[in-house]
Amino acid sequence: MGTRKRPGGVTLSRTAKPFRTPSGLRAPVGSASGGRFDGWRIVAYSALAMAMTAPGQTTGVSVFIDPLIADLGVTRTQISTAYLTGTLIGACAMPLVGRMIDRYGPRRVIACVGAVFGAILIGLSFVTGLVGLTAGFVGIRMAGQGALSLVATTTVAYWFDKRRGLALGITGAVGTAGISLAPMLIERLVSVYGWRQAWAIEGVAVWAVVLPLALFGIRNRPSDVGQHVDGIVPDTDTDPNAPLTGWPLRKALRTSIFWAVAACLAASSMLTTGLNFHQVALLGERGLSPAEAAANFLPQTAAALLATLAVGALIDRLPPKAVLTAAMAILACGILSARLVSPGWTAIGYGILLGTSGGLLRVVESATLPRYFGTAHLGAIRGTAHTVTIAASAFGPLAVSLGHDLTGHYGPALVALTTVPVLAALAVLVARKPVADG
Repeated sequence: MGTRKRPGGVTLSRTAKPFRTPSGLRAPVGSASGGRFDGWRIVAYSALAMAMTAPGQTTGVSVFIDPLIADLGVTRTQISTAYLTGTLIGACAMPLVGRMIDRYGPRRVIACVGAVFGAILIGLSFVTGLVGLTAGFVGIRMAGQGALSLVATTTVAYWFDKRRGLALGITGAVGTAGISLAPMLIERLVSVYGWRQAWAIEGVAVWAVVLPLALFGIRNRPSDVGQHVDGIVPDTDTDPNAPLTGWPLRKALRTSIFWAVAACLAASSMLTTGLNFHQVALLGERGLSPAEAAANFLPQTAAALLATLAVGALIDRLPPKAVLTAAMAILACGILSARLVSPGWTAIGYGILLGTSGGLLRVVESATLPRYFGTAHLGAIRGTAHTVTIAASAFGPLAVSLGHDLTGHYGPALVALTTVPVLAALAVLVARKPVADG
């Protein structure tokens, strides 16, 4: 009772056919008493939590790099290595975070992550050397870029099924907008107060926003407040207390589609991070000034927002494999287009291709894994996928840099790196949809 099967045989739970009255009209949605469905408020809270990951994202950290080099007496290579180390170690914690979500619920995990994230940011304001900086990078990449993002999107997946793609699209779009705007605010904080005070202010801001969200806004699942997934009242014979169903992590890891999705995430994370990290030098080689190269983040952000919203509204009706393949094809075209960039529209087109690919992938991952594997162990499954994603991002800048050092130009390296999304697309095409036993 309380379960149904999607095409492919995967059993999902807590989502039933909408109840209809004897007259054939749909019954009011929301709580058992007919109140307003809280799912869209959860989307808003989760999007705000996503935006608060900005201090742990590469765009938010990049503002601090030059002041850190000047004040701590470290080289750019040393600080890049520290960042790579922090990213890799932080990624290893994602499966554990995912299991915590499954066991304790998103509300407790968001509160814990927010408290730790804020404390680490404040701690970074006291660093005096490379060891402390590396430890701080481990913390902010684990808690901010990884854990807080993971729990925010997983919360939305618990509240929606039929409209999961739309809800996740809105969450991703609003969160991305906040992350993209944050560097301008952070830059002003660093300029006015210095990097130490700026990090302390960020830590207090995380506490001030994330902790109240966890305590007073987020609710783990619709059943916690007498509501139902998607706000649709199930059939009267549905047991509201039926346990969630879905694939355990170890079983999901034995499917080809999980690793195909992970390969797409890794390809996008690695290459987008690498291209963005070297964007000024890469586009400078094509004749753009540093200001023009930096401005190219704007079309990337705009395209990512539009793609996230568009695919979010459609993903529930589109085959995930087709969207994954399209995202990889667009990413490959974006990488190759960097060799043809010149000041003007071609540079804007390059930014649009990169942004579109990232926007497509962001939503399809969040919606596809619960579609294929259910929600009972969703945190652990998505946590493992995020480990692959974050770890891959650590190697992107190094791969692009080594390619440039070997050839003296970025062009040959870009051609070679195009094989990465092509191989990921092939993995998607040959992957089989998971089929439940029996």
